[in-house]
This record gives sequence, structure tokens and C-alpha cells, in this order.
Amino acid sequence: MRGLFVTATGTGIGKTLATAALLHQLRAAGQRVQARKPVLSGWPDAAGEPGDAELLLCAQGLEPTPERVDAIAPWRFRAPLSPDMAAAREGRAIDFAQLVAFTRGALEPGPGWLLVEGVGGVCVPLDASHTVLDWIAASGLPALLVAGSYLGTLSHTLTAAAVLRARSVPLAGLVLSESAGSPVPLAETRRALLRFLGDVPCAEIPRIAPGPEPWTRVPPLLGALGML
Repeated sequence: MRGLFVTATGTGIGKTLATAALLHQLRAAGQRVQARKPVLSGWPDAAGEPGDAELLLCAQGLEPTPERVDAIAPWRFRAPLSPDMAAAREGRAIDFAQLVAFTRGALEPGPGWLLVEGVGGVCVPLDASHTVLDWIAASGLPALLVAGSYLGTLSHTLTAAAVLRARSVPLAGLVLSESAGSPVPLAETRRALLRFLGDVPCAEIPRIAPGPEPWTRVPPLLGALGML
């Protein structure tokens, strides 16, 4: 089984949409898929909307039962804050060694894909001494970086890519998710980033209109990312 750790330049960029779309498209291509969202803040959603774990289960064609949510997202916290802060509100803490073991243990033998969705951005704190970057590096998985097209994304994206590479994390690809009010077209943002990132595979997700199952309306990503 091949694996990817889906991370982002920040919160609310489009990480879950990208992960769900990849799961949906891999399944449509006849691939076996597994997904994990080990750490989740802001759960349950204050507005009653499905959380990230539920959406990833739906994208796999699975009913998001409480048991399945427990299985893919064991570290869930109520406050919509960084995991260290959210856990502290509940008198809890993430056991980093257990988190890494859970992530690595999800990579099963045989064909197919495992997609592990992180939490927040690349350097969000998980506990008093570890960030998501430490988690990615310890997982042994290559990273798929999701970035927006808002003003400032060039610096954020290049910084995120630089810290991943500094920790010897392979950058498997970049997904540009169009931000609301994007100041330039996605293609222009892409060209600017790839001048510095080189031949990193890159796919684009335009703004998706509100509605059920938005991952089904994402354009094909697998070919651009070399996942076929």
C-alpha cells in the first residue's frame, strides 16, 4: 500500500476537500483506499455540520458511524484550536509516540492507497514539544501539500515546502485550492510557485459551489499528481 500525508500551509485551506476528492477518484479508478484523520479539533461541529472524519468516510462510500469515526480519528477535541491548546482545555494531551504508531500502523501490505490527513498547517503544535512537522517526519510518509491562492500564499507555500525538505520529508506533490477572492488565476500562482519548487507534481482545485458531496465535483487530480 502506498501512502501520503496530506498537510497544508494553514487552517481552512482545503485539505479535507483535497483528501476526499483523492479518495473518491482513487476508488473510481478501481484502487483500494484507506483514510485516517488521527487528530481533529473543533469536533463536533458547532453548526452541526459533518466533521472532517465523517466527510472522509463518506468519500470512501462508508456510513460515518461513531465506531468508524473512532477508528480513523481517535484524538478528537471540542475546541477549534491548535491540538495542544484544545487538548489542554479538556485536561488531556496527545501521546506523540502513540500517534506515530497509529499512523504507521495504518499502512497495510498489498495494493492501494493510504491517505493520512493532518491537522491545521505544517508547523501547528501537537503537544508541548512536537508539531505536525515532527509527526510527518516520524510517519515516514511523503507529504502532499495543499495551498491556497490568497494574497500571501507564495511565501506561506514556499516556507512550508522548505521546512518539509529540511526535515528530509519527500514533497510528493502540491495541490492548489482556489481561495475566495483570489487576486490572480490559479495558473499564475502555479507558475510562480513552480519557479522555485521545480518539477513537483501540481494539481488545481477551482472554487467548488456549495452543495452535497463537493469532492465529487473536483476535477481529476490523479494524473497531475502522478497517482495513476
